[in-house]
Amino acid sequence: MSQKTVLITGGTSGIGRACALAFGRAGYAVAVTGRDAARLADTAGALAAAGVAHLTVQADVGDAAAATRAVAATVARFGGLDVLINNAGLSMRAKFADVDVRVLEQLMQTNFFGTVYTTKAALPHLLASKGTVVGISSIAGFRGLPGRTGYSASKFAMNGFLEALRTELLPAGVNVLTAAPGFTASNIRHAALVANGQTQNDTPRDEGRMMTSEAVAAHVLRAVAQRRRTLVLTGQGKLTVFLNKWLPGLMDKLVLANFRKEEGDF
Repeated sequence: MSQKTVLITGGTSGIGRACALAFGRAGYAVAVTGRDAARLADTAGALAAAGVAHLTVQADVGDAAAATRAVAATVARFGGLDVLINNAGLSMRAKFADVDVRVLEQLMQTNFFGTVYTTKAALPHLLASKGTVVGISSIAGFRGLPGRTGYSASKFAMNGFLEALRTELLPAGVNVLTAAPGFTASNIRHAALVANGQTQNDTPRDEGRMMTSEAVAAHVLRAVAQRRRTLVLTGQGKLTVFLNKWLPGLMDKLVLANFRKEEGDF
């Protein structure tokens, strides 16, 4: 096939939707999953308006059968798969002492197992194309963040899974990219779960000062083309990863002070 295909999970808002448009404009056929039918229809309209060959699949990738169905539908429609972007994810905002542990289970199911299920189903096709697996992780996958124990745990798990998978697939020619945006202006904080599992529907941070989803998508597109293994974004994000590696005790204090200043209840 002359046209490459990308499957993006959680592609109806934020980084996922921005990636769908960026990859589509770069010439990819684009398949997108999402749980919300109305948002899927809106994304389909945006892709059609941009002249992108596309497919939308209503699916919760935290369900293994749904993730497998999304991959099968993509391959049936476009004949193969070259890039898988595991983007679907949930966040949280609650102290561990207060949170219902079912919130942590829900985050692990979507963020980690959603990546595992979809990658497992896609792997035979990516082996055939010598393609790329992308995991949209987070700085929280390198440095645990207060009030986000479940989110951090799920992203640490994702990072470990992707690193091991990358090593396994080296002889097969399949690339694995771990992409870690810093704070990004997207829907994830509005959709974050609070202690009782309800949606936050707000953000405690100034979204206007953050990197845009479109900028993140441009970086991801370039990193896929360059077959990079790791992408860490924003100056704050890069500094956090660096200092946490070399000065972890100091970072404990700095991170706590930052979250106390910006969010006030830690």
